[in-house]
Amino acid sequence: MTTDKRQGEGRWAEAIFAGGCFWCVEAVFKDLKGVHEVVPGYTGGHKPNPTYQEVCSGTTGHAEAVRILYDPDQISYRELLEVFFTTHDPTQLNRQGPDVGTQYRSAIFVRTEKERQLAEEMKKEAEGWWGAPVVTEIVEAGTFWPAEDYHRDYFARHPDQPYCAGVVAPKVAKARQRWRHLLKDARD
Repeated sequence: MTTDKRQGEGRWAEAIFAGGCFWCVEAVFKDLKGVHEVVPGYTGGHKPNPTYQEVCSGTTGHAEAVRILYDPDQISYRELLEVFFTTHDPTQLNRQGPDVGTQYRSAIFVRTEKERQLAEEMKKEAEGWWGAPVVTEIVEAGTFWPAEDYHRDYFARHPDQPYCAGVVAPKVAKARQRWRHLLKDARD
């Protein structure tokens, strides 16, 4: 967990996850209490400042990912990992549902040994939940390249778009049901 002092915003920690299409991952994590910002982007590859089209070509090595700024006093890194491992299928190699390619791989990008250790522990736990080997990569975080502006809040802005209605909406609904105690509007 890295922390960041943002002007006027206090102290935030950062997590970077890849779990398929970043529209899905962003929509799930934006709902959680303590989450200040979720930015879709690209990381884990070799091409500087890639475009969406380049990442989708599968030639950049990047994954579609999200960078989450959160308040560790309201939600823990462990809780974020639990949500991550239960809201996508970490047993699928280089795909999530209809999305196929290395850009859709499951990955956790860590910055500290503590993050790595916790991610490894949660990965083992997730194998028990899924009843199958988890293929999620746990790798050192490199440069995170924010995606083009039109990807931000994509699901919120386009809920009726066919992919959003057919893929993102069911995933978000399932996450809201399972993790309702962690939602921003949850009643304690």
